[in-house]
Amino acid sequence: MRARDFKDALFSQFAQIGGAFASCKRIEIIDLLAQGEQSVDVIARKSGLTLANTSRHLQVLKAAALVGSRKEGLRVYYRVADPAVLRGFRALQALSEARLAEVGRLVERYFGTADGLEPVDNEDLLGRARDGSVLLIDVRPADEYAAGHIAGAVSLPLGELERRLGELPRDRRVVAYCRGPYCVLAAEAVRLLRSHGLDVVRLKDGYPEWQEAGLPVEGRTPHMAVAAEDLP
Repeated sequence: MRARDFKDALFSQFAQIGGAFASCKRIEIIDLLAQGEQSVDVIARKSGLTLANTSRHLQVLKAAALVGSRKEGLRVYYRVADPAVLRGFRALQALSEARLAEVGRLVERYFGTADGLEPVDNEDLLGRARDGSVLLIDVRPADEYAAGHIAGAVSLPLGELERRLGELPRDRRVVAYCRGPYCVLAAEAVRLLRSHGLDVVRLKDGYPEWQEAGLPVEGRTPHMAVAAEDLP
């Protein structure tokens, strides 16, 4: 193989990964799958896509070996291929933060009005959870909590918060977390609970970052290995 042919072929492979990430909806799907394995219909509902469009996006991700799948009856379930995919996803986020000023403006515009107080980081939360000074709530959908959650967290999906206010303490700080640093669920939970007079803050990161840091988790921690038959 000539050097030029090698370079063209190699960079074409790199471009396939870049192309897989070249869609805001495919990036959102990776963000959803970082929470654990999910069926096509659930991914479609959470991402606001039709089933047909969801399937097309998943096929692009699978062709780039970023996701794997399995079939159970009539349902197809997808998962992130391995932790390297999430590291690439985090690198994309970090590069965007560093090079695109609009990212910072969007984050400040949305989360600045929700936080008021500084969000809690993982190390701070770990210490407070151990001494029992906070109640940690997971405001993601129940299926994501079941797939895996921070050890000791209570499942209180955002849609159920208002009717379950009586379950929350008035004498202890509440820390809400969701899918990651840009997930809006925890921010919405903070706004809602503060409007009812509760002392609540948001965890700066989410479940995937906590898990990747090797901190205590519970639930059906998702298996990310892709079997050979799953590869395109």
